[in-house]
Amino acid sequence: MTAEWVELGRLGRPKGLKGWQHLESWTDPPEALFDYEEWHLVGPAGRVPARCAESKVSGQGGLEARLEGVSTREAAEQRVGLKIEVPRAALPPAGEGEHYRIDLVGFVVRNLEGVELGVLERFEDFPANVVMVVRGDRERWLPVTPQHLRHIDAATRCVTVDWPADF
Repeated sequence: MTAEWVELGRLGRPKGLKGWQHLESWTDPPEALFDYEEWHLVGPAGRVPARCAESKVSGQGGLEARLEGVSTREAAEQRVGLKIEVPRAALPPAGEGEHYRIDLVGFVVRNLEGVELGVLERFEDFPANVVMVVRGDRERWLPVTPQHLRHIDAATRCVTVDWPADF
């Protein structure tokens, strides 16, 4: 089962007076977010298509954009926090040995001893590394590092980790 829509980022706070705003990007590299011709903004009011009129990488490596039809700070403020999604079909195919995170949600997570730790619910990004949030008999936050993430088997929908069951 694959998701029809994939979240690639989120609109952040306004920058200046002419409709620019900061962006958070989940793409690698972050500026690859600008490669998508059309975004779909998702919030409480639903999903609306949007296009990026202008974009740039700021001096500190952050991303900034101005959407078509947005030319004031007030208009940008109305879009803060909206998720940026694209249709699944717009994504390039994952490379050999690569996976989209969204495709792994729902996989069973087992340790090297074969103990089922639970089901992968989501990923969380932290400065040190990404963690998998796994829900089983309790919630576990497992680091996504080569040391801990050992194998992904898409056929059996299973992730194998080097993690003790009692931790």
